[in-house]
Amino acid sequence: MTTRVKIAAVGDILMWRRQIHSARMGKEQRYSFDEMFREVAPYLQSADLTIGNLETTLSGRESRYQRTNPKTGWPMFNCPDELAGALKRAGFDVLTTANNHCMDRGVQGLKRTLRVLDQHQLAHTGTFRTREEAQSFLVKEVNGIKFGILAYTYGTNRIPVPKSKPWLVNRIRKNKIIHDLKRLRPNVDVIIVALHFGQEFKRHPNASQRALVRALFQHGADIILGAHPHVLQPMYVKQMENAVGLKKKFVIYSLGNFISDRMLNSLHADSGVIVNINVEKNNQGQVRISDVHYVPTWVHKPVRQGKLRFCVLPIRSALVNPSLALSQRDRRTMRRVWKNTTSHLKGKPL
Repeated sequence: MTTRVKIAAVGDILMWRRQIHSARMGKEQRYSFDEMFREVAPYLQSADLTIGNLETTLSGRESRYQRTNPKTGWPMFNCPDELAGALKRAGFDVLTTANNHCMDRGVQGLKRTLRVLDQHQLAHTGTFRTREEAQSFLVKEVNGIKFGILAYTYGTNRIPVPKSKPWLVNRIRKNKIIHDLKRLRPNVDVIIVALHFGQEFKRHPNASQRALVRALFQHGADIILGAHPHVLQPMYVKQMENAVGLKKKFVIYSLGNFISDRMLNSLHADSGVIVNINVEKNNQGQVRISDVHYVPTWVHKPVRQGKLRFCVLPIRSALVNPSLALSQRDRRTMRRVWKNTTSHLKGKPL
């Protein structure tokens, strides 16, 4: 008997000031983010294991959730806790938390984020509360297939991690990742590595990204999910001889933004994908990637009842959904995004 697992993976889950304002319910300090994910929830829920990158902290109520770092001028993110519940209801199982914004509210914000995710039964990896937690691995067994999930970031936006607690954040250090792969490999069937790396708004991976991916494949990584550039970068299925782990490996160098406000007025930053990776295990215990396809998405920003809204749309089904009442301009934009995405990624769009 062959068992199958369908993985769904998305990129950056960002919450800018206007997004948080759009989720506020009246004048009360209550928020609802469910509408943002309503149209894509069926795609996330239909998977057996759904993974995303949480690029905000959940650091508690504030009068101003988006701040500016006075030293760098870069944004510093926090979001109301209601986001976690919305992500769980939308279908997420695992959120990676190792990214350049994980320290935006310091150590306490990092730790509180993980407590909130725990309260909503959302598994997480990449940042940790204790040394012991950092030394353990996230393993999810789904339909008899064991998946080990690792996550690392290139940095923390120049916000220092305390020298006495370097284990708070998994940093991209090749030797460290290889060591983790070797420790994890005997205990799982498939290793997924989430890497927050690359250059923002660049649509192709640089040489260091490609070199790191090659090294990690050679040492046991099976699936690599990239994030950080905020635009899509290509994906590849690689057949490897004498490979550690699966012989067929998969990488997408950047999944793009799953949800965000527009960045640098770039249409590419409003575009993302839900990547589906199908994994099979046969009677002999052999595991393989059987198929990969993807759903192109676009962040729609309609104005309803005088208020700006945000909604992630699966492009193909949204174009034939009359209830969305899309304008001709929206339709032209979505067709353009579809063309950009499918020509850039190739493969099998849905």
